[in-house]
Amino acid sequence: MMRAPRDEREEQSLTPEQVETLLPYGRELTLQTGDFLFDESSVVDSFYVVLEGEVGISRLDGAEEIPLETHRAGEFTGGLAVLTGRTSIHRARAGTPSRVLEIDSETFRRVPVELPDVADVFISGLASRMRYTQRAYRQHEKLAALGKLAAGLAHELNNPAAAARRASEELGGAILEAQLTAIGHDERFSAGQREALVALQRETAEGDAAPLDPLSLGDAEDELAGWLENHGYEEPWDVAAALAAAGVDIDRLESLAEVFDGRPLAWGLRWLASTLDLVGLAGEIGTSAGRISELVGAVKEYTYMDRASLGVVDVISGLENTLTILGPRLKSVSLRREYEENLPEIPGRGGELNQVWTNLIDNAIDAVDGRGSITLRAYVEGARVVVEVVDEGPGISREAQVHVFEPFYTTKEVGAGTGLGLDIVRRVVAGHGGEISVQSEPGETRFTVRLPVDTTQNGG
Repeated sequence: MMRAPRDEREEQSLTPEQVETLLPYGRELTLQTGDFLFDESSVVDSFYVVLEGEVGISRLDGAEEIPLETHRAGEFTGGLAVLTGRTSIHRARAGTPSRVLEIDSETFRRVPVELPDVADVFISGLASRMRYTQRAYRQHEKLAALGKLAAGLAHELNNPAAAARRASEELGGAILEAQLTAIGHDERFSAGQREALVALQRETAEGDAAPLDPLSLGDAEDELAGWLENHGYEEPWDVAAALAAAGVDIDRLESLAEVFDGRPLAWGLRWLASTLDLVGLAGEIGTSAGRISELVGAVKEYTYMDRASLGVVDVISGLENTLTILGPRLKSVSLRREYEENLPEIPGRGGELNQVWTNLIDNAIDAVDGRGSITLRAYVEGARVVVEVVDEGPGISREAQVHVFEPFYTTKEVGAGTGLGLDIVRRVVAGHGGEISVQSEPGETRFTVRLPVDTTQNGG
């Protein structure tokens, strides 16, 4: 079972004190091992915080139950489903005798107003889980070559990702409305001070300044923290970080300070930083969900999941979609493309051919150790389309070249390969009436695939 790194899981956990403040908002449930909180058929209308024990999150893949994550004391689940009002795609079940706090959806929506520090953890947790989902997706990109699994991932990720994006937009607006309502009734501020804070918040939200790079952001935080300390702010760093990330500078703080005197400035800045932070985190969820939707789109193109299995295939498009799927592995590779213009389409099964390109390009990346040069060529040779994948790795020995297309034969280290990849490639190419060959010497290995433009000329 995959688990997020501990530092990110801490972002998703409530402190015992925060859990204590939540108790009046819900009711306690006692679960025995195996009891369900919800499953794939449930419309989740409650938010759950684990008080004691363990609650496992999993999903069904056919008859197989796949574990995703385990929540322990202080961790929570159900937030995204409550916000979207959709049927769950996961199941939550007690792994041990457990106690869980159940907060209904209506009560849950009061939490950002009444317990902003708890809401901050909720939003941070959702954002962290979206980031974790992206990393997990990248780690499993090689499996996307298996069309059935890729199609399943696309179906399962696309709808919740779109829902998360919509929910993040609504959540950002709801948080802002709640924060504005709260300050509107806060008697610590004068009317002029409230207007100044709200004006600065809106100015920041409507600005289009480019995000700062990490070094510039750190400098901005230092500058803001120094200003805050000079104005009597005892613990400036959290506030400085939120203000810097939102693009607030010293000039804006100076203008704000003219409206305040004494302690109300510290209260006002804390409100401003909290509002900017919460709205920013909601936006981060939307951005992450959008990225997942983009990846799902690439997978759908890659697997041809929206089209008939046998059709007309654009070879160059297939190569490019494969490069998108393998993008993280190609970051340090020098990639050259040599594509003939007006390359004819060929009859075939696009998803299967993309498995061919994935295996060949993935092997080339391994051969150059993720840092060398790879060349992709596509051109016409008689009545065939030819694709070459060339790497500048150490090469394959003559003895090994004889066996590379045999099942269970691998030139990789023990545990690094199954020996099935090139056997699958050979079978797919042969099934399309084509041929595959390899030529290799130190510094250059070339896999060449020849596919007929007209399958009635099979083998010709």
